[in-house]
Amino acid sequence: MEKLFLSSLFSLLLFVHSVSAYTTYNVISFGANPDGRTDSTQPFRNAWSSACASTSPAIIYVPSGRYLLGHIVFHGGCRNSDVRIIIQGTLVAPYNYREFSNISNWLAFQNVNGVSIYGGTLDGQGSSLWYCKSTGNSCPTGARSLVFRDSRNILINGVTSISSQKFHFVLDNAQNVTMQGVVISAPGNSPNTDGIHVEKSTNVRIVNSGIRTGDDCISVGPGTRNLWIENIACGPGHGISIGSLGWSLNESGVKNVTVKNVTMTGTTNGLRIKSWARPSNGFARGIVFENVRMENVRNPIIIDQNYCSSSATSCPHKASSITVSQVTYRGIRGTSATPTAVKINCSVAKPCTGIRLEDITLTYQNQIAKSFCAHAHGIAAGLIKPSSCLN
Repeated sequence: MEKLFLSSLFSLLLFVHSVSAYTTYNVISFGANPDGRTDSTQPFRNAWSSACASTSPAIIYVPSGRYLLGHIVFHGGCRNSDVRIIIQGTLVAPYNYREFSNISNWLAFQNVNGVSIYGGTLDGQGSSLWYCKSTGNSCPTGARSLVFRDSRNILINGVTSISSQKFHFVLDNAQNVTMQGVVISAPGNSPNTDGIHVEKSTNVRIVNSGIRTGDDCISVGPGTRNLWIENIACGPGHGISIGSLGWSLNESGVKNVTVKNVTMTGTTNGLRIKSWARPSNGFARGIVFENVRMENVRNPIIIDQNYCSSSATSCPHKASSITVSQVTYRGIRGTSATPTAVKINCSVAKPCTGIRLEDITLTYQNQIAKSFCAHAHGIAAGLIKPSSCLN
């Protein structure tokens, strides 16, 4: 049913665009081969170059089939600000992960404006790299599947990403981005396969999506402002995380983040704010978590300002200077996989302030769970189970 709907959607889009001012560039006409074995990297580059050089809005059309692609950077500076990439097929990364040994991204858009991607599947073929990492051998870090950097006015609609070597989607210094109807899938034990990572970006919407991964479903890095996350199914994975923050002394803060109408299923964490136990002038404020359902989540609500690796040199002062303030948890319900469902462990150097708990009901094995707070100040309202431990 879903495939039929998407097929109908693509047919409608193609029909509408065929009678409009759009110029269509079919990757097949540039020499791309949908057999999944022939390298189609250069034909895709050529299709992008033609669409980018077009003075009228352009469509890059990828028909059904599997297209083997190596590393590509789609550079901006286009002559039009409306390039739509309509994908009916699957883009496939090389199975030999060592082809990306010195490359951090598989598909990257750099300095683009007005790019939209509709449908299709990105297959990162990451399983061989994950196995390498599990053996303890020396392995490449891995490539992130799709990256938008220094870009604006971006739409990612109905795209599926499977088996990414590392992060699936990355927004780095991007403005005015909508991601909707995204499906992300990787095994729960696949390392560093964050679903969506956002950093140094403004006015981003992530909605109506399902994310199953081996790391954070959505991770939020420094410099993120005005982020809206709604109607997300997350799990397995590590939940939705703001951070890690505070690695650098001079670091941009995170503010105005809303997460609502989310379901967490079997995740390591639910709603997390995490900072390194290091000096930093960064911050996280204006954060709202609302109407979130937890199902067997190990740490449903967690603030950890004392995060540190095993290396003592990573955290020489053993205390975070990140300012965490104005954080609201409202309508958080469900089950914890551990006795302590609320852990607000703030820094002795910079205690958390303005924490608000409102209408919280979290249980552990059919009993009310526990809460733990350190250096955390705020208020509780409505029904609070477990009882508030805020100062």
